[in-house]
Order: sequence, then structure tokens, then C-alpha cells
Amino acid sequence: QGTRDHPPAHVVLRDRLLAAVVTCFKRHGAAAIDTPVMELRETLTGKYGEEAKLIYELQDQGGELLALRYDLTVPFARYLAMNKITNMKRYHVAKVYRRDNPATTRGRYREFYQCDFDIAGQFDPMIPDAECVKIVHEILSDLQLGDFLIKVNDRRILNGVFAVCGVPESKFIPTCSTVDKLEKMPWEEVRSEMVGEKGLSPEAADRIGEYVQLHGGLDLIERLLQDPKLSQNKLAKEGLGDMKLLFEYLTLFGITGKISFDLSLARGLDYYTGVIFEAVLLQQENEHVEEPVSVGSVAGGGRYDGLVGMFDPKGRKVPCVGVSIGIERIFSILEQRLKAGSLRFHMYRLSPQAAGEKVRTTETQVLVATPHKHLLAARLKLISELWDAGIKAEMLYKKDPKLLKQLQYCEDTGIPLAAIVGEQELMDGVVKLRDVARREEVRM
Repeated sequence: QGTRDHPPAHVVLRDRLLAAVVTCFKRHGAAAIDTPVMELRETLTGKYGEEAKLIYELQDQGGELLALRYDLTVPFARYLAMNKITNMKRYHVAKVYRRDNPATTRGRYREFYQCDFDIAGQFDPMIPDAECVKIVHEILSDLQLGDFLIKVNDRRILNGVFAVCGVPESKFIPTCSTVDKLEKMPWEEVRSEMVGEKGLSPEAADRIGEYVQLHGGLDLIERLLQDPKLSQNKLAKEGLGDMKLLFEYLTLFGITGKISFDLSLARGLDYYTGVIFEAVLLQQENEHVEEPVSVGSVAGGGRYDGLVGMFDPKGRKVPCVGVSIGIERIFSILEQRLKAGSLRFHMYRLSPQAAGEKVRTTETQVLVATPHKHLLAARLKLISELWDAGIKAEMLYKKDPKLLKQLQYCEDTGIPLAAIVGEQELMDGVVKLRDVARREEVRM
């Protein structure tokens, strides 16, 4: 119960939950960016596939056709195009609106918060994508929701599967929307929809079924790279190559135990172009809840390289990858535990603010840098340790950036420290910590 001086426990819980997510986003060097609740209707239409029917449409007194934002991704892409921004790391916590059938026990509402983290810019493959998956892993681990799994796939692999199974290109997106229902429906019903509603031949549906029911890790990726049909498809081959690279980086982050390469993952939104991912809870940790809370996925995202170009008059593309945390769905679980008296608040302690930190565009405390080539693995391992220790850290998304450029980035953004690890440091088992402003270094 709340009192005059203290809010109800569930309000405190929501605030702390949001603060914990934002703290993780800031730890990765993201800046807060806002967009309006209302957009032109044409901005939102044609981006969400079958989900477009859930957009709230409005009309103002002047006859202008408007809509309430359906998610935070499309408005962000529009913002990048309008402001001619080609490079940004941002987070946004705000409400979105969907004309859906509410189910409060499952965390499904018509008005609800989304917590988004996005990286926009041209970078070397899979480095930003791996960081987005790492963020999901960090948040779900910190919140102690129980066991979870992060499924990953690639739209190019799916499209390659559809192509080799005989699906016309015009039916790729509708077929993708149907595959996306595999988490909620058995394969027989999904197959029936493919044939009965989407117009696929029974033979094509059966061939698709042989692929989309596969899941595994690097071994499955290697197997599919040798698949006689898929290996001949350019899109699938590109997707599988990047998926292999993603798993290599996630191995360096030490989180592949929670990752599954799952060909049934499709994510129904039209704008995804490459890697896609989704986190699901595997079990209910608390046994005292009378009715188990079924919430489905609690986080999801992927790469959307073509979305910004849709809003640019000249069609200029800005590659982007992002993740959205389903805060209301997580809150539904925690609220049930709060009622059952089993929730511990200590898990939401925030990292202490760095002493004497001046106001600047990022809260990052340290940049992980390397002075030589072929040391990306060392950077990924070190930055993963820093993130896991609650330290706000960044690195440049290049395989072999020059040290001068890395230090210049620190000066431009106000990052006070650079953790430098070179070949000698690796041999000696130390890190060179540089005070950027004073240009002083210590080995530790």
C-alpha cells in the first residue's frame, strides 16, 4: 500500500525496473533521444506487415492524417533521415500505442512502455549486433527473472530458405509472418495457414518445415553452410557467414550458453533486413504464484538497414541495429512476485556516479582501445568484463582502429579513461590505463 509520503510498492518497482534498464543502456555509451507521440500516418504505414491493423489512426481539425506511434524504431529512423544523421548510439524509454486486445496478466496493453537501444552507422559486420545481444543478456541476468534463452536468426537465411523451397519472392514477407507464429502454434497449424491462406504449395510448405524446425549453435551453422541447396543461395550464404561471425563474438563475450540459433524465429515486422533476435523466459522461478504468468518474449530486435532510406529524399541508407526490452511483460512477472512476497529489491541497485564527473554527452567511463592490428578479440573480452562489473565502457566498432583515432574519440566525447591492451600487455597480463586529459599512464 502507498502512503502520503511513499508511493505504492508497484510504482517503486516500475521506477526501479526502468532505472535498471536505463543504467545498462548508459553503461554502453548511449545518449537519450526523444521523438513525438504522434507521427504522420504515412510514416508508419507499410512498415509493420500484418501488424499494421493495430496502428491507432487519428485525424486533426485541419484534415491531416496522423497516427500514434506503434513502436520507437520507425520514428527513430525518420528522425535520423530528417536530421541527416549517419552515426549515433541512442536509447529511448517511452510509451507506444497499439489497438490490441488487452491481457494485463500477460503484460499486453494498448498503451505501454518500450525501452529501446539502437546503434546507427556503417561499422564492421556483427560487432554492434553482438553488443545488442549482450545488452539483452545483461538486463535479463541483472533482473534475476529465472532461466532465459535468446534466440537468434537472420532474415537473409529465412529468405534463402523460402527461395530454395520454391516460394515466390512476392510471398516472402507473408510467409515470414506465418513462420513467426511457430512459437504459439504447432507446425501443423502453421503449415495449414501457409497452404490455405498464403497460397503456398503443400510441397513448398513441407520443405520449409524441414528447415524452420531446426535449432542449435555453431554446429548447425556449419552444417547449413554445407547444405547443397542453401550453400548455392547468395542471401542464405551471406546470412550464415554473418551468423557464424556473431557466434564467434558472443563466445568472446562468454554468453553462448544462453544463445540458440533458431530457424523458426522470424519476427513479423517488415523492416528487418538481417540478424534478428528474441529473448524468452524458460520457466517460472517463483512457485507460490497461484496462476503462472505467461508473457511470451520479453525482448527482441534486429538489423534494419533499409528503414532510414525510406524517409530520405535521396534514398540514402543508414545501417541500423537495435533491441527493445518488453518492460511491461517483465513488470507483470515481478508484480506477481511482489504480491507473493518473494521479490528482493537489492537487485536494482544502481551503479554509483563517478566522482567529479563533468556534464558531457556520454556517461561512459572508459574506452577499451588497442594499439595494434588483430586484437579485436582482446577488446571484446576486456569490454565484456568491464560491462559485467557495472563499468560504463565503449569501444570503436572497427576491427583494427588506429590508437590516435581511439584517443581522439575519448577527447571529443569527454571519456576520461582509456584501457589499452596491446601485444606486450597481453603477454604480461596487464592493462595500460591512460588518463586522457593528463596524458598519464599506469600499468595494472
